[in-house]
Amino acid sequence: MADKLKITLVKSPIGAVPKHKATVEALGLRKLYKTVEMPDNNAVRGMIQNVRHLVKVEEV
Repeated sequence: MADKLKITLVKSPIGAVPKHKATVEALGLRKLYKTVEMPDNNAVRGMIQNVRHLVKVEEV
């Protein structure tokens, strides 16, 4: 596992399920193509798994 994950919002959550919108917001992604670095742990991996169709993930 990497130390950190670089997460980029690549698709708009406008038409998404409200739970997915909340997950994207909780990841700190508020605008399209915004990138955040999060620690690589099970909680973050689970959040990414729920919105995998909206984000792009790279290991740092």
